[in-house]
Amino acid sequence: MVRFARNDEKDLVKASVMDTSPLILLAAGGTGGHLFPAEALGVELIRRGFRVRLVTDERALRYSGLFSKDMIDVVSSETARGRNPFQLAYAGLTLAVGTLSAYALIKRLKPVAVVGFGGYPTLPPLVAAKFAGVPGIIHDANAVLGRANRFLSSRVRAIATSLPGVLDRDPALSAKTTTVGTPMRPAILAAAAVKYITPEVNGPLRLLVVGGSQGARIMADIVPGAIERLEPALWSRLVLTQQVREEDMSRVRAVYDKLKIRVELAPFFTDLPARLASNHLVVSRSGAGTVAELAAIGRPSILVPLPGSIDQDQFANAGVLVKVDGAIRIPQTEFSSDRLAAEISTFAAEPARLAAMAEAARGAGRLDAAERLADLVVKVAGI
Repeated sequence: MVRFARNDEKDLVKASVMDTSPLILLAAGGTGGHLFPAEALGVELIRRGFRVRLVTDERALRYSGLFSKDMIDVVSSETARGRNPFQLAYAGLTLAVGTLSAYALIKRLKPVAVVGFGGYPTLPPLVAAKFAGVPGIIHDANAVLGRANRFLSSRVRAIATSLPGVLDRDPALSAKTTTVGTPMRPAILAAAAVKYITPEVNGPLRLLVVGGSQGARIMADIVPGAIERLEPALWSRLVLTQQVREEDMSRVRAVYDKLKIRVELAPFFTDLPARLASNHLVVSRSGAGTVAELAAIGRPSILVPLPGSIDQDQFANAGVLVKVDGAIRIPQTEFSSDRLAAEISTFAAEPARLAAMAEAARGAGRLDAAERLADLVVKVAGI
């Protein structure tokens, strides 16, 4: 398997910008769960001699991965939320404007295919591709097809999923569905090469707590109380890294300072793949990208699905690792400081269980998904 260092990625991008080889547009919402698989596919397609560009929303302009700003095209999009007729009308109008813009972009750039990775920003370019007669492919990393991808599913040539069986109940869609896994960016592939080191019974226990934009608050509310409830002997063993929002930072730090916990707190970690690899246990939400990365790297986890989703996709995602004994799943209604303290204490006393979970999680991972998805894209594009 080919892995790229950061400098290798830059060289690939320079080469792709300068040539006139076939162009493939990648469309993704502006969050890591959508952008990172797009980045992974982009690296693989450039390696094969294609040019790539990213079509997305304004959030992705803060993104610092493979796609430089001169490789990004922003189109208007809006998430359809709730049932308010005015909000729905506004969302519809915005998406229509975005589709017209995307259609003009496609006519100008003449891509051989458009690949979408979910999120409402993928609707305009994929719908425009349909109108323009350009092959469209969608990839969905969740155990349940997302709303945007569900809308697009009948309008694209092929569907790629990370997990098997996602569309088994729909024969019309399953016939054009291929299970490829979740494409992994180079940083994850590098982290996957790091062997899991089982903690010693009385040695350091490295704990990583992440929550993303929608999860850091609940972690700030629950985790410090859980650490307080641990046996004092565990405080000296614990090496804690936690994602904390700026507005929660002072109250969280105060607890850990009082307990003299070795801790690193930050609103965001730019080197998260390496941190996943260097820790013994991860406490996290269960977004599709997170679950796939935990499986690829092979790390045991305590997963707390984001509640309130119409499709309960995070609950289903966590189930992938729970089924193979690579994680435990705690619904948010049951996620308390007492419960988390009990789970951490059990793991600390049973390091062999952590090692077994790491191995089980790794068994559910796929490291060749970018290559498999690239194969599908090339096939559908007819190149």
